[in-house]
Amino acid sequence: MSIKELLQGKKHSEGITLKGWVRTFRSNRFIALNDGSTIENIQVVVDFEHTDEQLLKRITTGAAIEVNGKVVESQGKGQTIEVQASQITILGDCNPDEYPIQPKRHSLEFLRENAHLRVRTNVFGAIMRVRSTLAYAIHRYLQDHGFFYVNTPIITGSDAEGAGEMFRVTTLDAKNPPLTTEGEVDYKKDFFGRETNLTVSGQLEGETFAMSLGKIYTFGPTFRAENSNTSRHLAEFWMIEPEMAFYDLIDNMNLAEDFIKEVLRYTLEVRRDDIEFLNQRFLEEEKTKPQQERSEMSLIEKLEFVIHNDFKRVSYTDAVEILKNCNYNKKKKFQYLIDEWGVDLQSEHERYLVEKHFGCPVILYDYPAKIKAFYMRLNDDGKTVRAMDILFPGIGEIVGGSQREERYEVLKKKIADLGMKEADLWWYLDLRKFGTAVHSGFGLGFERLVLFTTGMSNIRDVIPYPRTPQNAEF
Repeated sequence: MSIKELLQGKKHSEGITLKGWVRTFRSNRFIALNDGSTIENIQVVVDFEHTDEQLLKRITTGAAIEVNGKVVESQGKGQTIEVQASQITILGDCNPDEYPIQPKRHSLEFLRENAHLRVRTNVFGAIMRVRSTLAYAIHRYLQDHGFFYVNTPIITGSDAEGAGEMFRVTTLDAKNPPLTTEGEVDYKKDFFGRETNLTVSGQLEGETFAMSLGKIYTFGPTFRAENSNTSRHLAEFWMIEPEMAFYDLIDNMNLAEDFIKEVLRYTLEVRRDDIEFLNQRFLEEEKTKPQQERSEMSLIEKLEFVIHNDFKRVSYTDAVEILKNCNYNKKKKFQYLIDEWGVDLQSEHERYLVEKHFGCPVILYDYPAKIKAFYMRLNDDGKTVRAMDILFPGIGEIVGGSQREERYEVLKKKIADLGMKEADLWWYLDLRKFGTAVHSGFGLGFERLVLFTTGMSNIRDVIPYPRTPQNAEF
């Protein structure tokens, strides 16, 4: 039986067997045992007078043990039941002089250096259980709403975002690659016969399936070779990308809002114990910050704030006017001042709109074409595109999406104007030639969602093994 099942009151016979890892062992008598199924430990009471002394020495923090015994009402504080051990078997010893995860507070930096063991701490156990439930909630919602799950390629020849920040995939000799007569690397002699990269998005391939199956989604790893060491960027991260035929921008917004609310509602309900623990951690962390930087809401209040509030829909143009005329901008409290239409909004601007101005999640739409991707539908004004971003408290942008450009000639011109190779996107253009229709989609960065749900401040702490510049240790 798992510890979670036991604590939930699952019926058990007179005898019970538990397996897990020792968190602490006090007074040669009380073991705090955890098996990963819940944040809660079960107290195991050892009859030390009748237990071999050598065995007692092997019950150390981190050791894996099997406990046979019976469940009794607890005499101590903090738990209603405990297990009186009749037999303890050491499954795996743990040398206390070498084991880095001791029963004390460790810095997040230290735990990143021990990422293979950090999930044994309460904080990371809770984060990873929440992450798992969020992933399930995403699949559950989309499957229940008629979406088909599509696995798009990880290796691709196209750059969906047009930013060029991609990891090259090659089998050519790094020191002596074959060259063309012009002295360029001859990718025709590479494994795929052309230049290929790790994908930055499954969107383009996803669109091809949406234009046949109606509603699809991808949920997979994506890669950006952006040399950024901020607390919000990873080189490898997971993306959820729904694509819907016959959806316009309004349909897209409606779906994204309902989707996020339901995924958060379900996770808060199922992982309440873990989120309550993370909520306490969040409140303690906030106390260490300067007064002006502290959050006005607890973690649980933030989650309920999103679940229970309608998202305010505001055009980019109106948002820029609000920002340009606000006191934060006039008094130069923004790091990046807003002085003209067309600038790319930063996280500080997005958070101001959500937290200070509107007091609810915000969906910005109709962005300038020059700061958005080539595949977004051009509006009749010729200046803006049918893009939308969802902004959250404490985090800024969490979702980016758009109505896709469905007109063949318009898309062809945009590709040419941006200097992209039409030959690389012939199949994507074909969708606009053969049965084109209005269609839309969005991308949700999974780690950003986990970051928001757990109240952590660094994205490296919500993925099992973070990949960042100069770091691929595990």
